Amino acid sequence: MLFGLVCIVISILLDGSVLGFVDVASMFIVFGGVIASTIISYPLSVLKGLVKVIGNAFKTKKTDFHADVENILRIANIARREGILALEESAGNLEDPFLKKGIMLIVDGSDPELVRSILETELAFIKERHSQGQAVLLSMSSYSPAYGMIGTLIGLINMLKKLDDPSNIGPSMAVALVTTFYGVILANLIFTPLAKKLAAMGNEEYLRKELVLEGILSVQDGENPRIIRDKLNAFLSKAQMEGRNAKEKEQAENANTE
Repeated sequence: MLFGLVCIVISILLDGSVLGFVDVASMFIVFGGVIASTIISYPLSVLKGLVKVIGNAFKTKKTDFHADVENILRIANIARREGILALEESAGNLEDPFLKKGIMLIVDGSDPELVRSILETELAFIKERHSQGQAVLLSMSSYSPAYGMIGTLIGLINMLKKLDDPSNIGPSMAVALVTTFYGVILANLIFTPLAKKLAAMGNEEYLRKELVLEGILSVQDGENPRIIRDKLNAFLSKAQMEGRNAKEKEQAENANTE
């Protein structure tokens, strides 16, 4: 985002002045209009969490699929050796609430279909919460150019009222176009990219939880850990698989060295 802003500022400075693109009236129209329309469009309960949602887009959170697979395989080995009930103690040491909830469900002897139903319902609500933040940002993205156009129309109307004074035509036209400039920048450099970033992060988290869900059901069915590993590997991309193989090779070499 900063890189984009710097490029725009540099392009302005190459043949003009940044001050020529600063107009308080245009800012009121675009920023005020976007905020007003967003408040009208969504309940306050959704808007209150918007700042936190936007903050998440600026956080670098690495999803470790390999660690999830290893956790599930460790749990599968315990269940195979000691039985499902032995997983209760292991579940207490898990940091992932979703995995912990699934393990406790199978420890309680819940039917596999019930376990799937409960966890898939939680997945659906997680997806819905993520989509709310994305929807707000996409709405703001669509409002920005519209208010930019409104500001342009206001500027043109004011200009047409002063056609008898040719000296005002140039400055009035410049102010009218600045408003469109603000709207386009907000839409294409801030709101739309943030929405797409949140969507990508949400999809990755959703995929991770699907992997965990499949692993939990496989453990409950008493499947062989090797089969579970092959099944969960289907969720990993080629790059993730190569990274995992390299890590396993390194661990094996370290073990042989010791």
